[in-house]
Amino acid sequence: MTSTTTDPDTRRRRTVAWVVSLATVGLIFDGYDLVAYGAVVSTFLDDPSHIGEVTPALAGTLGSYALLGMMFGALLAGAVGDVLGRRKVMLISYAWFSIGMFVTALMTTTTTFGAMRFVTGLGIGALIATTATLVTEIAPPGKKNLYSAITYSGVPLGSLLGALLAILLLESIGWRGLFMIGALPIVTLLPLAIVKMPESVQWLVARGRIDEARAASARTGVPMPDSLAPPAKTERVGFAGLVGRGFLFSTIVVGSISALGQFLNYYLNTWLPVLMEKSGFNTKGSLAFLLVLGGGAILGAVAGSRCADRFGPKPVVATGFFIGATFVALMTLDMPLPVLLFFVAVVGFGTTGTSILVYGLVANYFPTRMRGAAVAWAAGFGRLGGVSGPLLGGLFLAAGFGVDAVFYVLAGFALLGVVLTVLIPKVRAGAEGPDRTDESLSPSSAEPALSAAT
Repeated sequence: MTSTTTDPDTRRRRTVAWVVSLATVGLIFDGYDLVAYGAVVSTFLDDPSHIGEVTPALAGTLGSYALLGMMFGALLAGAVGDVLGRRKVMLISYAWFSIGMFVTALMTTTTTFGAMRFVTGLGIGALIATTATLVTEIAPPGKKNLYSAITYSGVPLGSLLGALLAILLLESIGWRGLFMIGALPIVTLLPLAIVKMPESVQWLVARGRIDEARAASARTGVPMPDSLAPPAKTERVGFAGLVGRGFLFSTIVVGSISALGQFLNYYLNTWLPVLMEKSGFNTKGSLAFLLVLGGGAILGAVAGSRCADRFGPKPVVATGFFIGATFVALMTLDMPLPVLLFFVAVVGFGTTGTSILVYGLVANYFPTRMRGAAVAWAAGFGRLGGVSGPLLGGLFLAAGFGVDAVFYVLAGFALLGVVLTVLIPKVRAGAEGPDRTDESLSPSSAEPALSAAT
């Protein structure tokens, strides 16, 4: 993996760089996949020769199949990730969604296209559910939320990339070519990940594989935990642990927070251009708001993650939702365009950016033995919010909601996010809770030399 002749700090920096880079690129293809479908919907609606006749209602259904696949894929990864390991699930996910994108490009009927959208979603969901777990366990103290935010910013980055490639290439390579681009990870990302992506040292210790953990620690520079004792037989692992004593309420709350964040994310990314058109902007101007929303999400998530590493993720997530609620409500004011664009950028942080920070919160809150299941639960249950966002957006407009009314409703949902985040209980001293030996649990814990070096 990496030479053991270099000092541990250097090896760890290299390991972190590789893991974060590979994980970010992987999640870029999540965002790319969703936008690629959105970019070709009009082609399907206009020309039945591609996959058969597609009505607007069917187009929406086909779009939801991928999200449903992601939900099931995330939950499945949670069921097996704490048993198989982080690395193996991520490698399988890269191969799975790449093959899924390629096969989807070959489909000629709406039935087979929809089925492959679901199948592809399984792989992407498993990847989303596992990434924060591995990144959190590899990253050094004081930077775990930062690196988690960087990797999950790959999703909006992929959306921007997908939109750009669709503008530049769709006419020349067609929708099939656009989907085949999504298969590139199997010949680029996967081979690199096989060589450069290590298994989590913490996970190996938690499974009682101490010799393998020591070897992985020597290769990667990631230190061994203070305690080498695996979970006691009475301690539940994976999803069983999430519903066990001391965690059930937290599990329900973080799942609800994730679903709420994804609801706001998908609602705005789907309906913001329509809302701004109804406010009097032309089509290009409305799309500009979407680009600003994505940019604000990325920058805000990275900046917020630095605060989360210093003060803990819980207050930062709560503050993010509050900021989102405030600036969504301010969108109802009649303001000059530059001011509105600034408001939208801040809304991007308070909605999509905050939903990114939720993954870091979850990964840092739960112990190693159930961390994979916890992130998978947040990702899987969160996709229910993602599915409901576009759906409720259509229902609100069909019911005659005005633009201002819609913004006030969204602000109310964001305030609910503040309340739910505050409700996450603290871990009582001596109670069954997050690993006391895990580096991830003390936002202020320090490895001064390493932090300075990285």
